[in-house]
Amino acid sequence: MAEPKLANRYKQTPTLLRWVLILAGFISLGLAVLGVLLPGLPTTPFVLLAGACFVRASPRLHAWLLASRWAGPMLADWETHRSLPKRTKWIALATMTITISISLWILRDQRHIQIIVLFAAFLGAWVVWRIPTRETQANNSGR
Repeated sequence: MAEPKLANRYKQTPTLLRWVLILAGFISLGLAVLGVLLPGLPTTPFVLLAGACFVRASPRLHAWLLASRWAGPMLADWETHRSLPKRTKWIALATMTITISISLWILRDQRHIQIIVLFAAFLGAWVVWRIPTRETQANNSGR
């Protein structure tokens, strides 16, 4: 990740668009936090989206996100490799499947809510599935 390339992205973004991207970045982070708590809503794609918004809108916010203990390693790994390790992707999909199954069981008497949960689950799984996969976990020394 070359620093001049990031600086050029920031300088080429109009001011109004920067504010829109900052707002979108924080909304994405909020959805990522919800993804930790809600079954079927993935976390990783929203963290990556927030990083993409911040890299174009604010070098300071992008650096803050990279320095975060929670999202930083995930974002740095993505910026380095532009893919997820196979193990990470399968763990995400398996965890989503387990939590969705539990949710469907808990909501067994509420068909309309089950349908919404299933729709969100399939959408979330599709997003995670579409992220490029690599065979091995990269060694992120210092992270």
